[in-house]
Amino acid sequence: HLPLVESGGGSVQAGGSLRLSCAFSLNADRRYCMAWFRQAPGEDRERVASIGNYDALRHADSVKGRFTISKDNAKNTLFLLMNSLKTEDTAMYYCAAAVAPEGGACWPLSVGEFTYWGRGTQVTVSS
Repeated sequence: HLPLVESGGGSVQAGGSLRLSCAFSLNADRRYCMAWFRQAPGEDRERVASIGNYDALRHADSVKGRFTISKDNAKNTLFLLMNSLKTEDTAMYYCAAAVAPEGGACWPLSVGEFTYWGRGTQVTVSS
């Protein structure tokens, strides 16, 4: 049983769009911070976007205006809509979840504080 399962990756030309999905199965009695990370070969894992305790949204500067994170609680699915893709967006994209800090924001959480991870979905953008 995997609590997080990503899908929707693929190959696309620069300027194109993709929508990633993450089906999650987490303890319904707890609140979670959920996020999308990406990691290119030889690079550190980078947080792309997060959605917080009360649906507060944050996006990294590198994707702001192009990517949008959203969550459908009824369908237990996290999304990442990616528009105007660039070659530098090429990476493995991961869905992650962390128990939300009581009264605190999600964006300051470190990578290591995200307890649950999916296996990733590859996004390749060609010029």
